[in-house]
Amino acid sequence: MRQVVRSKPVIGVIVGNRDFFPDHLAASGRATILKVLAEEGLEVVIVGELETKHGAIETHDEANICANLFKEHRDRLDGVLITLPNFGDEKAIAHAIRKAELKVPVLVHAFSDEVASMTIRDRRDSFCGKMSLCNNLQQYGIPYTLTSLHTMDPESEAFRSDLRRFVSTCAVAKSLRAARFGSIGARPASFNTVRYSERLLEQSGISIETIDLSEIFGRIGKVKESDPAVKRKLEEINAYIDIQGYPLDKIVKMASLGVVIDDWMEDQELDATAIQCWTSMQEYFGIVPCTLMSMMSSGLLPSACEVDVPGLVGMYALQQASRKPSALLDWNNNYGDDPDKGVVFHCSNLPKEMLEAIHMDYHEILSGTVGRENTFGTLQGRIKDRSFTYCKVATDDLNGQITAYLGEGEFTSDPLQTFGGYGVVQIPRFQELLRYICEQGFEHHVAVNLNQVAHSVKEAFTKYLGWKVYHHAN
Repeated sequence: MRQVVRSKPVIGVIVGNRDFFPDHLAASGRATILKVLAEEGLEVVIVGELETKHGAIETHDEANICANLFKEHRDRLDGVLITLPNFGDEKAIAHAIRKAELKVPVLVHAFSDEVASMTIRDRRDSFCGKMSLCNNLQQYGIPYTLTSLHTMDPESEAFRSDLRRFVSTCAVAKSLRAARFGSIGARPASFNTVRYSERLLEQSGISIETIDLSEIFGRIGKVKESDPAVKRKLEEINAYIDIQGYPLDKIVKMASLGVVIDDWMEDQELDATAIQCWTSMQEYFGIVPCTLMSMMSSGLLPSACEVDVPGLVGMYALQQASRKPSALLDWNNNYGDDPDKGVVFHCSNLPKEMLEAIHMDYHEILSGTVGRENTFGTLQGRIKDRSFTYCKVATDDLNGQITAYLGEGEFTSDPLQTFGGYGVVQIPRFQELLRYICEQGFEHHVAVNLNQVAHSVKEAFTKYLGWKVYHHAN
């Protein structure tokens, strides 16, 4: 299976300056912001300290120097941070971003004044300059993100938290604008719910490559049990989950399927897959692909059930924001009489990192229709009690737009005995969310991730991708 290599985020930095405000603030502010970015593990692209006055941007010529530098690194830049140690020159900053022809998120930060340092030598006026800068960015058609407070000390934990959220927003926006997803097989015939528009996704930069299950099965027919790739896949499965006592012939089939999917993903340079996991897979091949899908999601190559490609978009977005695996679940049951609790479930292919304990088993639901012997390969367990983010993406074909809802909640330790991959969730005003889902006609699937990244994902979806989003805020 292809390994996902996580590179260090790269942020372009613009330090604002203005001639009749204290220059020494630009110099000290530059040093402070670079120190914070280094401590946060970010790679920085910024004009040299001697290339412009104090390494800041004030004049048209300095804006051009910055723009040309950003152009050189355009393919590497994940986002841009504008910091105002003093009022700053808003026109020069906007020009630099426009000329660099960047389409990345922009974070606007302004330093705070200190009450004891309000003389002509030390007063920043960044408070006011930020408004002028945002006005110009609006005029230039450049979308931007604001910090949680109007002015902030960049060394504070509050700013660092804003910065981390912004980096996550950058990761979501950049990755989705160049994502390549694989769709394996047709959707289950009875699941109109997973219909979607490839064209709308393509407009946002998300390409879909398709392959029929018959072609997958045909390629498997050419794979031999003795092939080194099959042996390696068997070792991967055995390292991932205990397979002792389970039928070896089924595990070999699973390994052969994994090899074919891996090769196809490698050939097509795919980031994720959505698979027709029932019932053709069981009737004509004799296994379920759940364990393989779990392994892919665990390896940050998310895999969604039932060819739910929009559901896969949500999984991928949450993963990119958190750098941790996501899963796709059903909103499945009420939990007793508590209106703010419910049960989520899938059969299951959840990444093992999300589960308290795991074991491989047969598919409880399909066993009664396709024969238990044909349903080996589910990965079952209860989801850990953690805070989580949920997200569902859909294509609104009638109105020509991509829509989504998202929010945050808690997986609880409330008692529950059932099967598959499951958990009890607690979400504030859960009934309002369920009403919204039903009134807007969203599917029963939802992507989840055991990290709190709703703010970052919403910012990427709305400001930088132009999607219509409902944020169910707590």
